[in-house]
Amino acid sequence: MAAKRTRLRGVLVVFLLLVIAAGLWFWWTTRSLSPGVLALTQTSFADLPGWSGGDPRDALAAFRRSCEALAKLPATRAMGGAGYAGDVGDWQGVCSALPSSTSSAAAARNYFETWFAPVAVGGEGLFTGYYEPELRASRVRHGAFQTPIYGLPADLVSVDLSLFRPDLSGERIEGQLIGHKLTPYPSRAEIDAHGVPASILFYAEDPIAVFFLHIQGSGRVRLENGNAARVAYAGQNGRPYTPVGRTLIENGSLARGEVSMQAIRAWLQAHPDQRQAVLETDQSFVFFQEKPIGDPALGSEGSEGVALTPGASLAIDPHLHPLGAPFYVATTTADTDAGKAVPLLQRLLIAQDTGGAIKGAVRGDLFWGFGPRAEDMAGRMTSRGRFYALLPKALATRITPDTEYNGAAR
Repeated sequence: MAAKRTRLRGVLVVFLLLVIAAGLWFWWTTRSLSPGVLALTQTSFADLPGWSGGDPRDALAAFRRSCEALAKLPATRAMGGAGYAGDVGDWQGVCSALPSSTSSAAAARNYFETWFAPVAVGGEGLFTGYYEPELRASRVRHGAFQTPIYGLPADLVSVDLSLFRPDLSGERIEGQLIGHKLTPYPSRAEIDAHGVPASILFYAEDPIAVFFLHIQGSGRVRLENGNAARVAYAGQNGRPYTPVGRTLIENGSLARGEVSMQAIRAWLQAHPDQRQAVLETDQSFVFFQEKPIGDPALGSEGSEGVALTPGASLAIDPHLHPLGAPFYVATTTADTDAGKAVPLLQRLLIAQDTGGAIKGAVRGDLFWGFGPRAEDMAGRMTSRGRFYALLPKALATRITPDTEYNGAAR
């Protein structure tokens, strides 16, 4: 009798698990995504703080690269985001009007003023910075060169969810196949402990530098013979990103007002016995591909597929905003760290990249470039400010006062 009751309980447990699994699958495939509301308001170049004295020549060069990418796309393809930027064809006129060369800031401003109209996006938001780090590394593990920089694992499966539901455009999940089931890919802690079936591109001498390489998404390595190479983003394990600055605040190691990349690095260097545990609170892990340096003045390719321009490329939320479009950022606060001030930013930037932490209508991440100054600026930038999209004039006229667009909130 007891054996019968045990078997009955086992059958009930299996049945409940099947019901739960079916319910989760039904929720995932039929759920209605909550709309993210994007408010747009027509404005003028005269209302953009600092516009008349700015120099958008770098942004114009970056926009030229975006136009080259757009030229390869069908004219009927949507520009993406929440839909306010129309189709690729709506941008062909402004791209074909690009000047062959621009010798002055005034000429660059004149181009944008002639062909575009600005619209204000929402209210005040957050703007941060990122950069391209350089690491000392070796192709062979020896001496101080012990921390691997992994290529893309052979067992990492990346699923484009838009193939199953069009409203999930831009959404992916990553995992690995165990039998016939797609399961979560190992976390940072699991990869640190057991490795992954992937080629090791390089061995770096500084584990902290490798962690920051993961955060930035791309970088350069300097080899023992003096040669250099790029390590560009190739994929990610699909686990959630947790800022280690948040971890250090929550465990009392740093005060909220003290957090910067420089402060985090200093704490990790000063506490080698706690370093790994803190770093592994971030489950996310990034995999790379080796590429030639190419133009050393530019960064790696961003999500749009074009090389990033220091001081002129911006990472945005692609669920709300279109890649390739110009945006004007005007920050209202300057951050300080160790007595240094990040100046107020009033600059035209081109949306050419995305990032796991870049979510929201008024949220951007400015690419500062390569080298110590870029690292310094990116590490200290956490500024509040306003956001303006520049649209081809024909598109901007469609924006009525306080127009709201719905983007998928992820």
